[in-house]
Amino acid sequence: MKKSRVEALTDAIVAIIITIMVLDFKVPNTPHFYEIFDGIPELFAYIVSFAFIGVAWYNQHYIFYLVRRVTKRIYWANNLWLFTMSLIPVASAWVGKFMNSVAPQLFYLLFFTAWNLSYLFLCQVIISEMKNENDQVGMRKIKNTMSYRFLTSWKFPTLIIVTAIAICFFPVSGLIFSLIEIIINGIYTAPDGDRLEGTQSK
Repeated sequence: MKKSRVEALTDAIVAIIITIMVLDFKVPNTPHFYEIFDGIPELFAYIVSFAFIGVAWYNQHYIFYLVRRVTKRIYWANNLWLFTMSLIPVASAWVGKFMNSVAPQLFYLLFFTAWNLSYLFLCQVIISEMKNENDQVGMRKIKNTMSYRFLTSWKFPTLIIVTAIAICFFPVSGLIFSLIEIIINGIYTAPDGDRLEGTQSK
């Protein structure tokens, strides 16, 4: 299967998800400036989710660049990753509307966890295919990414448990903790991520 076709499909779906999220914003009912502040919770949820998508797309783009050939397993693993991402508009809209409620925050955390696990699964499927092709360089690069190391360490389940407990006492902490993880993963990307056009997996 051509890698470019899967990448094009991924880019299209990601673009649609972002469009759906921004269309969820409602125009204030009056021309008064203070009406804007009523939408701050929705704006915060949108910012977190937008950053989420940005970092997610960057990491997925990096690991796909290292892939030589898209197999059926990689294709469906990528579809699973896209499916969990497609839930962002629903989770973001609900948590934005009820920022200080426990249930929406737990739902967002549940979705956030599912997306992370689907990304980890995608990485492992790609690594498995690379192993079959004896692509040691590609395997090493994926395993050395900050996101992969975090998801395969004790830190990830600990963060999820701590966040779930914190939400019960301070609901908005769910989005705050999610944003912190997103920022960290956004900063500590693969060192050669900005030089993809000059890098080839051998």
